[in-house]
Amino acid sequence: MNKSWLNIRNRVDQKYRDGVEGFLNWAFSQPKVNTMIRCPCKGCMNTVFKLRIDIRVDLLKKGFWDSYKVWDLHGEVLVRVENSNAALNDEVDVDSAEEDDITQMIHDAYGYMNLDNNATYSEGNEEPNIYATKFYKLLEDGKTELYPGCTKVSKLSFVVKLLHLKSLNHWSNKSMDELLRLFKEVLPEGSFVPSSFYEAKKVLHDLGLGYTKIDACQNDCILYWSDYVNAQSCPKCGKSRWKSVKPKGKKVAHKVLRYFPIKPRLQRLYMEKETSKKMRWHKEENIDDDVMCHPSDSIEWKFFNEHHPTFLAELRNVRLGLASDGFQPFGNMSSNHSIWPVVLVTYNLPPWDCMKDPYFMMTLLIPGPKSPGNDIDVYLQPMIDELKELWDGVETYDAHSKSNFLMRVALLLTINDFPAYGNLSGWSTKGKLACPCLHKDTQSISLRNKLCYMGHRCFLPMNHPWRKNRMLFDGKVEMGIAPSPLTGDEPLMQLYELGNVSFGKVQKRKRNVSNNAYNWKKKSIFFQLPYWKSLKLRHNLDVMHIERNVSDNILSTVMSMVGKTKDTLKSKYDLVDLGIRQELHLIEDGDNILLTAACYALSLQEKLKLCNSIPIGFHFHLKMGSL
Repeated sequence: MNKSWLNIRNRVDQKYRDGVEGFLNWAFSQPKVNTMIRCPCKGCMNTVFKLRIDIRVDLLKKGFWDSYKVWDLHGEVLVRVENSNAALNDEVDVDSAEEDDITQMIHDAYGYMNLDNNATYSEGNEEPNIYATKFYKLLEDGKTELYPGCTKVSKLSFVVKLLHLKSLNHWSNKSMDELLRLFKEVLPEGSFVPSSFYEAKKVLHDLGLGYTKIDACQNDCILYWSDYVNAQSCPKCGKSRWKSVKPKGKKVAHKVLRYFPIKPRLQRLYMEKETSKKMRWHKEENIDDDVMCHPSDSIEWKFFNEHHPTFLAELRNVRLGLASDGFQPFGNMSSNHSIWPVVLVTYNLPPWDCMKDPYFMMTLLIPGPKSPGNDIDVYLQPMIDELKELWDGVETYDAHSKSNFLMRVALLLTINDFPAYGNLSGWSTKGKLACPCLHKDTQSISLRNKLCYMGHRCFLPMNHPWRKNRMLFDGKVEMGIAPSPLTGDEPLMQLYELGNVSFGKVQKRKRNVSNNAYNWKKKSIFFQLPYWKSLKLRHNLDVMHIERNVSDNILSTVMSMVGKTKDTLKSKYDLVDLGIRQELHLIEDGDNILLTAACYALSLQEKLKLCNSIPIGFHFHLKMGSL
């Protein structure tokens, strides 16, 4: 089929719409197709079966999945011809495969970019530590022939592919053992084929691609870990640890936390020569020109250096950021299932690398189906314990200087949207004191429909004209000064008034109503880190969420989008209650109530002009009659 229409970015374009119709006609004409096929839009990505009309709407609204080049899941067959002789003889060389990328797999596990595989250790250079030695042994296994004279597969790639087949085809461990014994018998003498499934797993053990499973209480009360590792039921809520007991006595836990250790992955960053050099970029190559282009230019970074000079003395010490949010792992977005990954980002790297996927480290995978909410601290315990250990330091081999050093690690900040901010910080982002910046000085007004937060003009300079402008704001002059953020022991003094908080969905939390506790709902587990209370800016809001929500609300309001605009009947009543913006008040005409148009309200022609100058999504809504 002609696929040129896939390159058209404007999904309102008639050529794109014709291309969608052509694809649907072709896909639904394939044999064995009934009423539903896989939806190849960017949202579904061939994971959901839908009707034709639903797929058409998705392709026009979300676009075609860019990575889906060969439509094999919809009937397209790709025949690969290696050369002209094969074409003439109608033969396809099925044995020709892409060259093994086993070395790249080791790169992904231990580091990134080009490895110094031929590194030699001249006199005066230290030998790698035990962990680094395992890494270089994997490189050697990746080049070792499976048996003398074998050029198609190495020892390591053979084991990787065989275990991959076992996983895909659900082979039992017993069948795997018998297959390996057969390979051992038929291959030439001196082959490196493992003798059993256990031996095959040992070959891959040094890749460090595994994780630790930790059972959790179904009500998020505790982890069956540390003091509770052998407990059979929750000591707080009394619920059983096990959901079911399978044949042969195998037990299945209600919830399982996946924990990916931090220490080995940080050590791998220093085992690769180029990456090890990049880990020094924040100190050796970053230019201090008063321009914010890297976290090392921030006030928080410099404030931390001043308070921890011993940490600053070793430029290879690692600074991390943490991000977490819930997501729907299944194709059916109507489901409420929520899984929370916790990701660490390495800030030593230059700005063009620290935000790339290879350097993102998923540390925790918190199970669903519901958000952990305030109980997220229960699941953060293994990570916090390892971060406390890393603050004291761990021996690490530096491939760039070919020496071992004591690597220390500090978590500088967290980055989240506003609800997750409350879960991690312990400060409630709801109620009269919801603002974590204004904290106890938050000014809120109870309206008939909602709480309204005011008084943010206090952050403006004292001579700013908006401070005296009554008409544009709440009808008052703002002469207050911006409150100072909570630093040092100040939050701990307020948290002392809160008292102990019990975790768990069935626990009845009795919050201390003392005025000194303010809006705290718990003492965050991050305060267990010895340096946490000395940080100036512990928790940050994700700019992406803010930009998206603000722009969406502004555009929806000026475009008067039904169900999304903020200029509603309720907001008009709020203006009446506040006694401001008389020009926007409701007009009563007998039994009828007339809404007055705001100055930013656009006419139909103005909406069309705006749609022609912004991305495609609004074109689609306009076509579908949403405006």
